[in-house]
Amino acid sequence: MFRLNAGSRDENSHHMGLAHFVEHTIFKATDKRKGYQIIKRMEDVGGDLNASTSKEETYFHASFLSQDYERAIELLSDIFFNATFPDKEIEKEKDVILEEINYYKDSPSELIIDDFEDLVFAGHPLGRNILGTKKTVSSFKRDDIIKFIKENYTVENIVLASVGNISLHKLLKFCEKYFGSNPLHVGSHSRQPFTSYKPEFLKLRKKTNQTHVMIGNIAYSLKEDQKNAFMLLTNLLGGQGMNTRLNMAIREKMGLAYSVEANYSPFSDSGLFNVYIGCDNGMWEKCIDLTYKELDKLKGKKLGTMQLQYAKKQFIGQLAISNESKLNEMLSIGRSALFFDEVDTMEEVIQKFLSVTADDILEVANEIFDKNKFSILIFSKN
Repeated sequence: MFRLNAGSRDENSHHMGLAHFVEHTIFKATDKRKGYQIIKRMEDVGGDLNASTSKEETYFHASFLSQDYERAIELLSDIFFNATFPDKEIEKEKDVILEEINYYKDSPSELIIDDFEDLVFAGHPLGRNILGTKKTVSSFKRDDIIKFIKENYTVENIVLASVGNISLHKLLKFCEKYFGSNPLHVGSHSRQPFTSYKPEFLKLRKKTNQTHVMIGNIAYSLKEDQKNAFMLLTNLLGGQGMNTRLNMAIREKMGLAYSVEANYSPFSDSGLFNVYIGCDNGMWEKCIDLTYKELDKLKGKKLGTMQLQYAKKQFIGQLAISNESKLNEMLSIGRSALFFDEVDTMEEVIQKFLSVTADDILEVANEIFDKNKFSILIFSKN
C-alpha cells in the first residue's frame, strides 16, 4: 500500500475535489496499460485493487495471495509512476463523480457529516467536501492533475506499507526493482492551521422522513497526548457497541432514535468530535436534551474503577478485532509511519490505553463536552 500525506485540505479553493479526482483517474491508464487491463491484473488472480481519499490522506492498496506479491507491487508501481490521465478518461470520470455527489445528496445521514465539517471548519481547507462540487469537478483539466501530483506526491509525503507472508529481504528486493528507478519529487508541504473556531447553530429544511442532528466541537490532534483518553471516552459515549451511553439513553430506554453514535476524527493539527442522531421529526429537541444529560454525567463524576476497566476492555477488544483484518492493520501502520515515523506493536498500543486514568477521562470530558462550544446542524422537514 502507498499512503500519502495529501488529501482534500491540500487543494486550492477553486479545485475542491481534486485530490479525490486524482485518486479516481490514476487507475484509468498507464504508459503500457489501459484501464481494463489495470483492473484485470489483480482481479484475474482473485485480488483486489482499491483506493480512498480523506481530508489529509490518499491511499492506494491491493489485497492478494502471497504468491502474487510481485504482480501487485509491479502494478502499484506502474499506476503510481506511469499514469497518463487521458483527456477522454478524465471527461468520463467527471460524470462518475458527479453521480457520486448526487448519491450523497440523496443520503441525508451522509450529507450532514460533510455539511457539519463545513460548518465547524468554515472557510478553512478542513471544511472542504472531499468530493468537491459539481462546478469544481466539471472544471478539472489534465494540467490540474499533473500540478497537484507534482506538489503533493513528494518523497517526504509517501509511505509504503505491507502486511503479509513475505520476508523483509524479498520485499525490499521487489521494492528496489519496481520503485528504485522511479524518482520522486522533493518538495515542501505546509498546511494552513485551523485557529478560528466559532460555535454555530444551523437548522435546514430538507425533504426527509427523519430529522438528522449533528452536535460537536473541535478536539485533539493526532499529536496530542489527550487523544487516547478521548478515544476511550468517545467509544464509551457512542461507539460501536449497543451498550453505549447514548444508545442506551436515547434508543433502548426511550425508543426515540434508530441511529445514535459518537465519533472522533483526529487530524494532524486539529480534530473533530461529533454526535449524530437520526430521530422522529418531533423528537430532535428531546434527543439533544438527553445527549446533554449524558455528557454532563461524564463531566460531573469520575468513572469508577470497574466502569473504567470495562470501558478499556471493550475498546481494546474492538481494536484487536479490527486489526484481525490485514487491510486495517496495514492502514494503521501506514498512518503511524506517515505521521509519527514509527510503528508501535499492538502490545504498545494497548498499553497506551491501559495507562489512561479516570482523571484523564474527566479532564477531556470537561474540555471538549462544553455545550457553550458546541456547533449544531439539523436537517428537518419542519
